[in-house]
Amino acid sequence: MPGIDECLTEAMTLPGARGAWLVDWNSGLALGTAGESPVGDHETTAAETAELARAAAEFDSFTVGAEGPEGDTGEPPVEDLIVTTRAGYHVLRFVRTSFDSSVFLHLWLDRDTGNLALARIRLGDLAERLVLG
Repeated sequence: MPGIDECLTEAMTLPGARGAWLVDWNSGLALGTAGESPVGDHETTAAETAELARAAAEFDSFTVGAEGPEGDTGEPPVEDLIVTTRAGYHVLRFVRTSFDSSVFLHLWLDRDTGNLALARIRLGDLAERLVLG
């Protein structure tokens, strides 16, 4: 089971990967980074994407009904977010943790060389195997 650095290194092996982060959406801090940043600064990217993740995880429009038939599952109510730009894709995958589940993986892909479907599947796998501690 990979730790943060191994997880981000593995994410960077995906076709078209330009940058990867593990971010705490409560604080906006990057817990780990790899590759490039679209704005030239990993901490700025982490803080900006944390705002987006926090909104998706807290707004009723995205969370109502996400708790499943048995009630609250203790998992993040949103599985992932995908933002498409003219030059790339940003995939934010929420990570289930044994504590407050307020972290997500962020992968930035080049639009011409990236494979969005593969990235989404592999980030899901990485999020399941990631060991935080």
